[in-house]
Amino acid sequence: MNVKKMRKYFLYFILVCCAVFILLACEKSQSGNRQPLESEYIFKYAHTQSREHPRSKSMLFFKKKLEQVTNGRIVVELYFSGILGKESEVLTMVHQGIIQGCRGGLFYRANQKYFLLALPFFFENIEQFARLMESDFGKQINKDSLRNGYYIPACGIAGGFRNITSNQKPIRSPDDFQGLKIRTPPLDITMKTFSVLGAIPEQIPYTETYLALAQGIVDAQENPYSNIVDMKFYEVQTYLSVLNWQLHPDPFYVNPDWYNALPPDLKLAFDTVAAETMAYSDEIWLNSEEEYFDFLKDKLTVNHLTQGVIDRFKKAVKPVWQYYVDAGFFSWKDIETAQQLRF
Repeated sequence: MNVKKMRKYFLYFILVCCAVFILLACEKSQSGNRQPLESEYIFKYAHTQSREHPRSKSMLFFKKKLEQVTNGRIVVELYFSGILGKESEVLTMVHQGIIQGCRGGLFYRANQKYFLLALPFFFENIEQFARLMESDFGKQINKDSLRNGYYIPACGIAGGFRNITSNQKPIRSPDDFQGLKIRTPPLDITMKTFSVLGAIPEQIPYTETYLALAQGIVDAQENPYSNIVDMKFYEVQTYLSVLNWQLHPDPFYVNPDWYNALPPDLKLAFDTVAAETMAYSDEIWLNSEEEYFDFLKDKLTVNHLTQGVIDRFKKAVKPVWQYYVDAGFFSWKDIETAQQLRF
């Protein structure tokens, strides 16, 4: 082989090595993954929020803690920013065992009783939600999710209260929703609530919402402050209306077949770290909501509603509560029990 060909092959070799290095670096940058040789189990996890989001920070805590307490026997791979797909897609992947875990919306797929926790204007403050989830009633909802193919070791709160941003006008009363095109997640309870209020809900994937707002496909959207900032929705909106209309549960979805294959000591470690992670998630996520609101106050025109107006909203959305009772998702007795357990 002459020198010219040797140089050519050497150059190809260098280029291939560089390409492999870049791919590995990108994967590490995205997920912070490192797989030790001694690992026995791999836990692949995904969600749609960015790496800077509180949910992601809590999962970085989960990865570090679980790998530490299991001495690397379980390795956690994290995929953020929707890199593996939309919320519905990654949830399906968990169900099918393609990946092992996720967090996000569409909680009704695990258990329809999660809708009770998301009833419009059901909670007056965050503490009521936390007390309900810590009760036997809340724990049973997690446990019963196994019937639908999801193991839920712990469930937190998906940020703070959900509020409305809009372009054409602020929301000052139920009448302001008439004819309003509002982006909603593909969540039945959200769409029903805004339909009852006279709005026109449009199902748009979370990762496509910014563009839909920018192009005027919809005029408004609803999310906790953290999501509004994380996805920069404030750049294409004018008003922020503080309704505190809903809270979402944040189940930690796990593939049960993967979990059941763990030996008893690793199951215990996994459950313990999962519970610690969700507690940590609630702490940093909820504590950050005020900071996110302070940020948004400088970007959007904010309007607060009086208690009298909120009471009008509560009355207006009661047909949504009745719908889920009539559909058999839960009973009025369940609602009354949950209301009592909030205090």
